[in-house]
Amino acid sequence: MSDTVNDGSTASTKVRSSVRRVLLGRDAGTVYAVLVIVILAASFVPYFGSVTTVSFLLIDAVPILLMAMPMALIIITGEIDLSVASTAGLSAAVMGVLWHNQHWGMVAILLACAAVGILCGVVNGVLITRVGLPSLAVTIGTLALFRGLALVVIGDNAVADFPVAVTTWATSSIGETGIPTVMIIVAVVVVIFGVLLHFTPFGRGLFALGFSTEAAEFVGIRVQRSKLLLYVASGLVSSLAGVFWVLRYSSAQSDSVQGLELSVVAAVLLGGVSIFGGTGGIVGVVGGVLLIRTVEYALQLAGLPATVLTIVTGALLIISVIAPSASAWISRTVASRRSRTHPHDAPAL
Repeated sequence: MSDTVNDGSTASTKVRSSVRRVLLGRDAGTVYAVLVIVILAASFVPYFGSVTTVSFLLIDAVPILLMAMPMALIIITGEIDLSVASTAGLSAAVMGVLWHNQHWGMVAILLACAAVGILCGVVNGVLITRVGLPSLAVTIGTLALFRGLALVVIGDNAVADFPVAVTTWATSSIGETGIPTVMIIVAVVVVIFGVLLHFTPFGRGLFALGFSTEAAEFVGIRVQRSKLLLYVASGLVSSLAGVFWVLRYSSAQSDSVQGLELSVVAAVLLGGVSIFGGTGGIVGVVGGVLLIRTVEYALQLAGLPATVLTIVTGALLIISVIAPSASAWISRTVASRRSRTHPHDAPAL
């Protein structure tokens, strides 16, 4: 009887602990921050609380959301990919040339753009995992390389004669909700990466990899292959973001998606993924993306210039890097003071 009571008590404790982690964890904190910003913006910023706002805010968040998914997994392993926006830009340029100059069909173009993204991911992955170069240096280099290739591919031209039916679908909404239709595809991508990270041995291995490469290898995780696969996934998803960008704006040019890597990294870090690797979650990353886009869109509606938006994004990025370390320091300080104030009783002789 007592064993049954103990088992019930243990299960209840575990449930309460899980609920507490969900409601008070870093992921939840990001979601709460989004809700607070939405309430404040709807109260004080003209026209923010409307269906039109929902539509524009979400559709502008699509490329960031897409690129943030593989980026989150890469940063959890302790690496980074700063070339995501350039990969998307190169795919956009290829799409424009294949449609306007080569007259390819849309399905064939999508496959070609996916191949371009995968190739970009392979280049990054091989240089990092096989050659042994640091990911920061490699992806800064390929950021410039892929952007330069986009300029070579399409030049100074801008292709804008894409099929109206396709571009209209890319900007359409689900009924009267204001939610973009393309968010269905984004939701599928988010679920795939969420399941992969949180519910598969591969995903659990990424957390171990972020804590210690040596320990991960010791327990049988194929470190190099895992990282290579993540960079390939990053290239593929970035190419999809580039395709959406072209259809969203009905234009393909060499500077498509330029500068968006800063927002992607900031969103991932704001969502609770540690820049040092080993911790993070997909729900928090989605919250981080929505937080950045909500703040930026509210500032746009308030009439602030683009330079202010850049400053705000940079400030959020710095805060997202400093906040975890500051929180850990505060926790250690409080624990230390408590131990000095309430020392343990000396053991009885």
